[in-house]
Amino acid sequence: MGRYNTNCNNCLWPKSADGTVQVAYTLSPNYGAENDNLFMTSMQEYESLTCVRFIKRTEEVNYLNISSSDGCISYAGRIGGAQPVFLVAPGCMARGIIQHELNHALGFLHENSRSDRDNYITVNYENVFPGAKPNFDIQDGTTLDLPYDYSSVMHYGKFAFAINSSQHTIMPIPDPNVSIGQRDGLSVLDVAKINKLYNCNVSSRLLNTPGGSFSSTNHPANYPDNMNDVFLIRTPARQVALTFNDFDLQSSPECTSDYIRIYDGPSRRAPILLNNTCGPAQIPTVIGSTNQMLMEFVSDSAISSKGFSASYNTGKD
Repeated sequence: MGRYNTNCNNCLWPKSADGTVQVAYTLSPNYGAENDNLFMTSMQEYESLTCVRFIKRTEEVNYLNISSSDGCISYAGRIGGAQPVFLVAPGCMARGIIQHELNHALGFLHENSRSDRDNYITVNYENVFPGAKPNFDIQDGTTLDLPYDYSSVMHYGKFAFAINSSQHTIMPIPDPNVSIGQRDGLSVLDVAKINKLYNCNVSSRLLNTPGGSFSSTNHPANYPDNMNDVFLIRTPARQVALTFNDFDLQSSPECTSDYIRIYDGPSRRAPILLNNTCGPAQIPTVIGSTNQMLMEFVSDSAISSKGFSASYNTGKD
């Protein structure tokens, strides 16, 4: 996935008074309902996990003009005006490809162009198409003092721009078997980098493996006051199945004080699967309709309880 070089100053999108970074956009009417929904759910992951908000343009002067043409290409950072983002359908219609180009627009370059990349990968320039070689050059920029991320949505695959499609252009080191170049969606470190670059004040966690477990802070000891945590579960395929192994939240009328709420999708805009729930509840396994599920955990400043522990996996279709 390419991007234009740009030497703009002040390339970050500005932060609003409410602490969010609002990036306006227009979407070509040619995509159709299915692709429109894919854009929506791809953008909503940012809304749940970071302070970035992709909003439909009304009168904003600076915005992303997303259209289905010229491959998968974006400028790096905010350049001003009607900023083109090219995402051709159907070739670029995958969550991770859309998020790759949106990350460029937020100011991110390719992970494999980091200044320290030679410690993690070897580039076989002899197998790269001549016109594509600049895409593999090390770029000026910050690492944000966060680890190199083979699983970043911003990382090229092993055969990117290969002359001989049976030979690698990028080889991970020291372990050549490490997987790189996924386009399933934002990685855990992608989220961390967005939040650090834009100084986001959010408490979020992405759970993007086929199965795993998580719990409230301090569990089984009491959780802290004034929590507002979100957990976004995104399994590789099929449906999310969420099971609570332990559950005890402060009880209150209609669970208005401390509660969990579960959504059937990647954001609070999705349908509610489980409304405000608290107390020492027995909760049956919650099964979503897709591979994305969002759980919100809120606590107030009153007495707390031991919280919850939960596990998730890829359920059946």
